[in-house]
Amino acid sequence: MKIIECEIPGPLIIEPRVFGDDRGFFFESWNAGAFAEAGLDLTFVQDNQSRSQKGVLRGMHFQNPGPQGKLVRVTRGAVFDAVVDLRRSSPTFGKWTGVTLSAENKRMFWVPEGFAHGFLTLEDDTDFLYKCTAPYAPQHEASLAWDDPTVGIDWPLEGIELKLSAKDATGVSLADVKAFT
Repeated sequence: MKIIECEIPGPLIIEPRVFGDDRGFFFESWNAGAFAEAGLDLTFVQDNQSRSQKGVLRGMHFQNPGPQGKLVRVTRGAVFDAVVDLRRSSPTFGKWTGVTLSAENKRMFWVPEGFAHGFLTLEDDTDFLYKCTAPYAPQHEASLAWDDPTVGIDWPLEGIELKLSAKDATGVSLADVKAFT
């Protein structure tokens, strides 16, 4: 597998080795030993899957306390996936990075603890999978505003009719977020 560092230290783009022929393809989406060798010695406690129509924006979610590291990927469709550094002691606090994940490119994205995470679906019936290092704790979940101008995520919204849940439409500004130390 190939590990690609992002502009912000911590998040990583992971390109698996894909073996394909006229029958289809095969790749390892998770191998504890291989990931540990690459510096990602992780224990996952929960797997999640969502399906969304084009234009659904889910995020920018985080848990504090009880932060989750997430290894995410798309098995059908495509998303623009984004993270925001919420570690107050980090030199990149409040900065974002993003990547397109799709069933076609088979990329994965490592989202470490201390980051807000969200994605915008670019195709109908997009299936998004998450491997999480901590269980979901709704009492500790919060949302950073997906459109906070001080963060300035450059969502690819051209030609997209945006669909937000009530929770995602009411995220807080970076100035009001309960950040990590």
